[in-house]
Amino acid sequence: MLKVQELQVNYGGIRAVKNISFEVPDGSIVTLVGANGAGKSTTLRTIAGQVKAQAGSITYNGEELLGKPSDEIVKRGITLVPEGRRVFPDMTVLENMKIGAYLRHDKLDDDIEWCYELFPRLKERHWQLAGTLSGGEQQMLAVARALMSRPKLMMMDEPSLGLAPLIVRDIFQIIKEINKQGVTILLIEQNANMALHTADRGYVMETGEIILEGAGRELLENPVIREAYLGK
Repeated sequence: MLKVQELQVNYGGIRAVKNISFEVPDGSIVTLVGANGAGKSTTLRTIAGQVKAQAGSITYNGEELLGKPSDEIVKRGITLVPEGRRVFPDMTVLENMKIGAYLRHDKLDDDIEWCYELFPRLKERHWQLAGTLSGGEQQMLAVARALMSRPKLMMMDEPSLGLAPLIVRDIFQIIKEINKQGVTILLIEQNANMALHTADRGYVMETGEIILEGAGRELLENPVIREAYLGK
């Protein structure tokens, strides 16, 4: 579905992403793991059209994405759940969800109900201002808002960041459920243990480069990964 080839992205004089290549097959969950500053978020934002690449190629179902504006990328079925959730605090849960469908011109009722089935707490709080929700509830809302665009590929930037362990477990269960319902997932995470347990395939990034790749469960058993990211 998504193919990144020799991608290079600079921030000022710093090369944040150094000629990386990876693929996201249709229907899969793929994760990029690594420490802060590895270039993971920059990679996702480049795919989403928010950051300009200096070189390389990003193709989605065979079509080149580089150079296209972010709204065109959303129209093609790619959406990004940003790091830090970034909900609109002075708008209700339902209003935030509807913003995710801003490019659509059809009825939203079925998709709203689907999101409420995935996140019953959002249904209970549909009238509540998003800024008054807990961190976990805001993360659920950020995911629901992204789903309202009916994505075929959903990219998620650190969905577990700052959340309690029980909430993290719930979020990853929902990621699996969304994937079962036909949405391909590209996930970046510092929580390598949860990410690699969930993903079909993983790529490990360090200082802008991919240093390891393999099936998620295989990487969990890699001694380098176990020492660097799992504390074992």
